[in-house]
Amino acid sequence: MNASETEMREAMTYQVVTVFGGSGFIGRHTVRALAQAGYRVRVAVRKPNNANYLLPAGTVGQIQIVKTNVLDDEAVAEAVRGAHAVVNLVGVLKPWGSQRFEALHVDAAAHIAKAAADANVQVLVHLSALGASLESPSSYARSKAKGETKVREAFPAATILRPSLVFGPEDEFFNRFAGLARFSPFLPLIGGGQTKFQPVFVGDVAAAIRKAGADPATARGRAYDLGGPVAYSFKELLEIVLRETGRKRILLPIRFALASFGAALTQFLPLAPLTMDQVTLLKQDNVPAKGALAFDDLRIEPTTVEAIVPNYLWRFRPKGQFHEMASVSAGTP
Repeated sequence: MNASETEMREAMTYQVVTVFGGSGFIGRHTVRALAQAGYRVRVAVRKPNNANYLLPAGTVGQIQIVKTNVLDDEAVAEAVRGAHAVVNLVGVLKPWGSQRFEALHVDAAAHIAKAAADANVQVLVHLSALGASLESPSSYARSKAKGETKVREAFPAATILRPSLVFGPEDEFFNRFAGLARFSPFLPLIGGGQTKFQPVFVGDVAAAIRKAGADPATARGRAYDLGGPVAYSFKELLEIVLRETGRKRILLPIRFALASFGAALTQFLPLAPLTMDQVTLLKQDNVPAKGALAFDDLRIEPTTVEAIVPNYLWRFRPKGQFHEMASVSAGTP
């Protein structure tokens, strides 16, 4: 670390970054990245007890957990008071109970952006999603687009990040289908499995958030489409799941209409595999738009699926981490 980097890190130790939604999948990696960069991190969450595991990610006192209702103006204002930067990671993949798209992706985004502006916060980083569009047939994608609009209205200089499918040790995609492959004789290819994704490593998303909040070269008021280095079809991603878990399963094509019907019957169950809205999302490719700002503009080299996914899918193999060893032994004369 050279002298200038040391000085920058020392300056960061006095800067507070408030992270809303820091106890979630992307949040835990973001908090760790910010702590490692030297920031003091204030994690604003609905249930503080669920975020205590984050405390060891920093030095003693570096990470603070505060109870915050993102729909309460006073609570949000208190959470951002004195912060240099604010990161909004609040969101859900499917509505459940009081956790609704409109409330979390739109109303909460508006509350946070307004509070950040009122508190003269220097930087606001807002996490949206690829495919966010006011014209989208998906409620999820529309709510994300509405949230972006609210953020821009209150805090025009906000940096918006739109990741594709995010993968990592705690992800909702590879882990879910690997778990399904344990007992199901087939994996569903919704719509034939041709939908394209450009999966992005959660650690790279966290790095982008840190860069957007700290790097003076990162222009404010811009949006970045975050996709990994390779585009895969839905079918290719399931093939990776089967290869890394050492299982042979039928990849069964299922038409969108049939998938929607099945989702309609099960989407209100706590462990429902798919909702009707998620089926709708699968009808559109989830890749960065041509010409959009991306990882290159943040000077980040995205990580491949093959470099990360095998490191956590081994636990789904029939014999766990010893699967390959057992296979070799079985083939030895």
